[in-house]
Amino acid sequence: MAVAEDVVREALKEVIDPELFVNIVDLGLIYDVTVTEGDEGKSAVAIEMTMTSPACPAGPQLLSQSKEAAGKVEGVGAVEVKLVMQPPWTPDRMTEDARDQLGIF
Repeated sequence: MAVAEDVVREALKEVIDPELFVNIVDLGLIYDVTVTEGDEGKSAVAIEMTMTSPACPAGPQLLSQSKEAAGKVEGVGAVEVKLVMQPPWTPDRMTEDARDQLGIF
């Protein structure tokens, strides 16, 4: 049985943007999480995410940490994290929690 998408998204909340100090899920950087049956009964996870800007200096770090966080979920085998820049990220993708943390009303 495949791991639930919401379990992977919850695990991704441990990845914190080092400049904004808000997790990448609440920032709206995670565009898509796809979970499928993988090898040996483990789930394969494909993540599409973006950055707050194309020149984000924390990009490689966030990609690596996202792959690591998803890979720690019980039942997950292979993890692929793909950086996408379309559609461009905008602040309206943030959750209310992120807006509160950043003082955006």
